Amino acid sequence: MNIAVLIPSLDPNERLGTLVSALRQRGVTQLVVIDDGSAARTQPIFDLCASLGCIVVHHDRNRGKGEALRTGLRAAREHFPNLAGVVTADGDGQHRVNDILRVAHALETTASGLILGTRDFSGSHVPFRSRFGNRFSSLFFRLSAGVSCPDTQTGLRGIPAALFDFALSVSGSRYEYEMNLLFSAAQQHIPLRYIPIETVYEDNNSVSHFRPLRDSARIYAAPLRFAIASLSSFFIDILLFSLFALLLPSRTAQAILTATFGARVCSGIYNFLLNRHWSFSSTRDSWHAQGIRYLILFLCQMLVSGSAVWLLSFLPLPLTLIKILVDTILFCISYFIQHNWVFRK
Repeated sequence: MNIAVLIPSLDPNERLGTLVSALRQRGVTQLVVIDDGSAARTQPIFDLCASLGCIVVHHDRNRGKGEALRTGLRAAREHFPNLAGVVTADGDGQHRVNDILRVAHALETTASGLILGTRDFSGSHVPFRSRFGNRFSSLFFRLSAGVSCPDTQTGLRGIPAALFDFALSVSGSRYEYEMNLLFSAAQQHIPLRYIPIETVYEDNNSVSHFRPLRDSARIYAAPLRFAIASLSSFFIDILLFSLFALLLPSRTAQAILTATFGARVCSGIYNFLLNRHWSFSSTRDSWHAQGIRYLILFLCQMLVSGSAVWLLSFLPLPLTLIKILVDTILFCISYFIQHNWVFRK
């Protein structure tokens, strides 16, 4: 089997040595372990891996899982130049040896696609946080990329040699790298192949280094930036409307409509530029084409919002609350339309 196994690790326990030893016993001779700036007390574990025949690469400080995977991939290509591919696996006990080998064997027959070891989250032993997080992540990926993936957060992946340069070019230094890899694969029409694996959560996943707030913000950076841009546009719209209303001489219908139109146009231009340059970083396409698509969406969204509020006005709810509910739904829909159409890459 001409496949290397890459294992990024931060402050490992004895499970890493156990995994490496078991892989060696099953005939895996090409192993790369990446020490991502672990504490000095864990160095004996990396020494054990080296004594078992692993290529051990050390980071001088914690650089993140994405950087560790890229370091491991470069090391594997340097030490094993004729590889058919690599399998990335976690060293904390979540990936069984049999599953790693199944992905490796599947990789031997795949020259151009990614292999993903996918877990079943329906079991009662799966922590609620993990079940909800993976289902939300899969839905978000399906709506954003147009590709179905049952487990976007799996760390057990097979990368064929033909995609080494592609994997090294993907952005992201920490956990967002794994999601970015899937998005980039979808954009370049690289096929994804799924291999069912055992769903393991050792000690309720207590050994994970995933930081829910900080790392989630990195993974979902685009929708968070979109939300910030939308919120700031809303405040600008209100501020400009108030300013125009003060400058206009009366509260006639014409004055109110003028203030509303002027504020909405200014906030719309601001929102378009912010989304183009920041939320979606999509400046390669012509701003004229993007502007026309954005204007169409802008007008349709206003029409749908007003119509929906009018149609739902029979409900025994305050009109303002109905508008908030309608615009919240339209906000989510607008994100995916802008991501996949207005600012498509």
